[in-house]
Amino acid sequence: MILIVEDDKEINENIRESLVAEGFQVDQAFDGFIAEKFLKKENYECVILDINLPLKNGYEVCKSFRQYNTTTPVLLLTAFDELEDKVQGFESGADDYLTKPFFIKELLMRIHALIKRSANNNANKSDVIVAGDLVLNQRMKTVARASQDIKLTPREYQILLKLMLATGEPVSKQELIKEIWGSVFDANTNNIEVFINFLRNKIDKPFGKAMIKTKVGYGYYLEA
Repeated sequence: MILIVEDDKEINENIRESLVAEGFQVDQAFDGFIAEKFLKKENYECVILDINLPLKNGYEVCKSFRQYNTTTPVLLLTAFDELEDKVQGFESGADDYLTKPFFIKELLMRIHALIKRSANNNANKSDVIVAGDLVLNQRMKTVARASQDIKLTPREYQILLKLMLATGEPVSKQELIKEIWGSVFDANTNNIEVFINFLRNKIDKPFGKAMIKTKVGYGYYLEA
C-alpha cells in the first residue's frame, strides 16, 4: 500500500489512478495532520509526500515520521529545484526527491526502485560490521562509534553500509547512486556529496578523526 500526501486534488488523483493501474492499493491525504494519522495507523510500502502542505508541511511530517519509522521509503514532491530544498528534505529523512512538473512514468520508476531497495535492505540485516571503532548492526540498523550511538537517516545509513562493505576500497559516486537510487537517478547529481557531508558531520567531526576519505578520481572510502 502507498500513501499519497498532496493537497492539489487533481495531482493527487492522477497519481492515485496511475498507482492503482500498477496494482497498488492507495490511501490519500490532503494535509499534514491527516497524513500523520495515516502514517501512525498503517504500514506503507512507500510514501509520496508533497512539501507545501496545509497545516503541517512535508518536511515536518517526514521528520516526525522518521522518529518511529526509519525503513519506509519517502519520496518528496516539490515545485522548487533548489539545492537548499533538497538538503532540507534529505535532512528530514526523505529518500528521494522529484520536482514538479514531472512525468508519471518517472514517478512510477522511482517508486518501484525505492520499494525494491527497501525490500533488499530488509532481507540482509543479520551481520555486525566493524571498522576500527565504528560498528554497524545490519539487523538493528544501528551505528555507533567509540560506543556512542549515532543516529542516521535511511539514506545516510545505506551509503555508510556500502562504504563499510567495501572494506577500504573506494566506491565511486556512480556506484553509490546506482545502489541507493537506481539507474533512473541522474548520475551527475550532487546529492551524494551532500550525503557524504552529512555523514562526515556525524561520523567524523564529533570524534576528531576522519574515517570517510575521498580518493580523487575514484570515489569515497572508509579508513579504519
